[in-house]
Amino acid sequence: MDAQMEKKTASQAAVEADSIAWIKLSSVFLPLKTPISDAKVLTGRQRPLTEVAFLFAEIETKHGHSGIGFSYSKRAGGPGQYEHAKEIADMLIGEDPNDIGKLWNKLCWAGASVGRSGLAVQAIAAFDVALWDLKAKRAGLPLAKLLGAHRDSVQCYNTSGGFLSSPIEEVLENVEQSIADGIGGIKIKVGQPDLALDLKRVAAVHERIGERAAMMVDANQQWDRPTAMRFGRLMEPYHLTWIEEPLDAYDVEGHAALAAQFDTPIATGEMLTSVLEHVALIQNNSVDFIQPDAPRVGGITPFLKICALAETKKLQLAPHFAMEIHLHLAAAYELEPWVEHFDWLDPLFNERLEIRDGRMLVPNRPGLGITLSEQAAHWTRGTAEFGKRA
Repeated sequence: MDAQMEKKTASQAAVEADSIAWIKLSSVFLPLKTPISDAKVLTGRQRPLTEVAFLFAEIETKHGHSGIGFSYSKRAGGPGQYEHAKEIADMLIGEDPNDIGKLWNKLCWAGASVGRSGLAVQAIAAFDVALWDLKAKRAGLPLAKLLGAHRDSVQCYNTSGGFLSSPIEEVLENVEQSIADGIGGIKIKVGQPDLALDLKRVAAVHERIGERAAMMVDANQQWDRPTAMRFGRLMEPYHLTWIEEPLDAYDVEGHAALAAQFDTPIATGEMLTSVLEHVALIQNNSVDFIQPDAPRVGGITPFLKICALAETKKLQLAPHFAMEIHLHLAAAYELEPWVEHFDWLDPLFNERLEIRDGRMLVPNRPGLGITLSEQAAHWTRGTAEFGKRA
């Protein structure tokens, strides 16, 4: 055997022999500058949002490779995610970090008695994202490139400036700032108890945007079917990019009826927490834009399964929140997608994503391209470590 072959064989053996040596979990609570309200607050179903709970997983192997991932929860559930993650984390110690699908199943079965969706898989998501980040870093590639990117940038739209807790004058100011910052689309919240107020809000924002950016609206599941039908008819002249969550997230038939009747596309999926729940939307032609959330469905592994199914129906993709993860996943989707811009998470990371001409640029840094900031440590309420650092 010649020297080059020996070197290649030794390199392959080193990769195969690597294993997970150390895991650190962190429970971090990100405070928001001002309380945030959407239609769920105005209908009395939720309190204003004041903070976001994050579960971070940092994974290192005995050969020194590392990855970071996160999941999150709004209003409730964050401590539960953290506790469940602590229960299952040690099952990854000694495992091959390459076997991401196998490890996802192992963690899922460890908590099978609490189900294969919801909080249980959201805890798994932090590990799963970290393993994909590790894999891409080891390859020296941005995650999008590892997955097989279709593009180096993704259309981006802004939501954080259009909440119902902001008066219309502030929303219009946010529209101007977002467009000046290079945002390609503006989404505002609707779904107030008084439909007339929603219509005035839409008209004002639509007039201000003009032809400068795309426009979307989001009702956060607060309408019944007749109200959604009525609103959909009134929105047709505005040529919206989509109407988001007009009905309850699990109303597959109702969303299908809206999608069939209107030219305005229907978008939903962000509140679903498993692959199978998204399958129902896809198979029943209930959406034009599918909106899975990787941390909510259990990580990148299940997210990719949803994308594969969505591509067979030629659905468009617009992942919810967590742009630091979803930018890479959207870049690897076949059809031109959108990614949601939120600057809420900026204080947690040392890096910033670049926006130019209506698009968010995929960073050329390996993996997700993010590292935790010192500020994140100040917002940490609990940590747990497993294994031993190499």
